Amino acid sequence: MHLKRLTALALATFCIAAVTPVIADTVTVPHGLDQSAALLLTDLPVFAPATALAQSAVPDATSLIAAAAPAAASQVAANDDATADDDDDSLVAAATAKLAGHVDGHAREALLAFAMKLRDIRYHRGGRAPSTGFDCSGFVRYVFMHSIGLDLPTNSASQFLAGLKVKRSEMKTGDLVFFRTRGKAVSHVGIYIDNGQFIHSPSAGKTVRVDSLNEAYWAKHFVGAKRPEGIAKI
Repeated sequence: MHLKRLTALALATFCIAAVTPVIADTVTVPHGLDQSAALLLTDLPVFAPATALAQSAVPDATSLIAAAAPAAASQVAANDDATADDDDDSLVAAATAKLAGHVDGHAREALLAFAMKLRDIRYHRGGRAPSTGFDCSGFVRYVFMHSIGLDLPTNSASQFLAGLKVKRSEMKTGDLVFFRTRGKAVSHVGIYIDNGQFIHSPSAGKTVRVDSLNEAYWAKHFVGAKRPEGIAKI
């Protein structure tokens, strides 16, 4: 009897020893799970999603943004250009409408009439409005903008460069007359009236007034006349 038991025990031990390496290499057997169930687990197919996902061509966020950036930039640029064009068209339309209001070439007369209303306003360096006073270029720019809607450069030197050259014998009302009152650069500007006269804001301690190009001081420092492009055809 004891021999039969020893033989059966030895046979069972041999079987377990033979099966255990296979189980150990295949799956970890939880505590309490019998060997038959473990063997069944080894026969189940293994699902490995990481491998399949690694093989999929899924673009990352950086790639998507980089691809979309050129199209977005092009759209923004197109919108900016359209806005800029609209703004420029509005400014031109406003100035044109104001000039068109002076029919039969009366824009120059309207400009002069407006300038004459500003006589006796005091000179103020850098002044751009009646409330503060005017310097020479501030006076000219204010008159053109508020009488006929024409925007001129901000100082006498740039106004001289922007205008069309006019012979003294061909000057008209509203042309600009320029002077060198200090050094070799253009430093003073006025608005031509007629018969050699012009209106301007002279210098500190003085007011907007009418003077003659034939006066010794102005004749000596006279540079020439220019016609703003905005009134070149009227």
